[in-house]
Amino acid sequence: MSEATPAGSGRGTILVLNGPNLNLLGTREPEKYGTATLADVEQLAKDTGAAHGLDVECFQSNHEGALVDAIHAARDKAIGIVLNAGAYTHTSIALRDAISAVQLPAVEVHITNVHAREEFRHHSYLAGVSKAVIAGAGIMGYRFAVEYLAGLHTHQG
Repeated sequence: MSEATPAGSGRGTILVLNGPNLNLLGTREPEKYGTATLADVEQLAKDTGAAHGLDVECFQSNHEGALVDAIHAARDKAIGIVLNAGAYTHTSIALRDAISAVQLPAVEVHITNVHAREEFRHHSYLAGVSKAVIAGAGIMGYRFAVEYLAGLHTHQG
């Protein structure tokens, strides 16, 4: 086990967290976010994990504290976290601190290219504590994130 691997990891589960308004995928601004639903995103992540012999657990909340609690709960059961924190990406020091505290590799995901959008979306509190950031790849970003974490797990194991 490498020194970067926290105690309790290695159980073969990736946590996929989605933040505020992502429950509205498919109907929320489809010109920006596409027509795939949150259920479609979750199935894509689960199928990708299964292809790598990993389980994927999904959770969505519009509440910052619930996302923090889910990150804390992942500490003893997950090998990594895929996080689309939505607008909390640009405002939440609490989510940043939670990712740092659990010491699991995290991948920040955005469906749209946040750097081509409003100026306030260009800053991420999460990027500095994430192993990778994927933006603008649509829902395929979730596949890429799960594959990245699967690769890290394979190389650590």
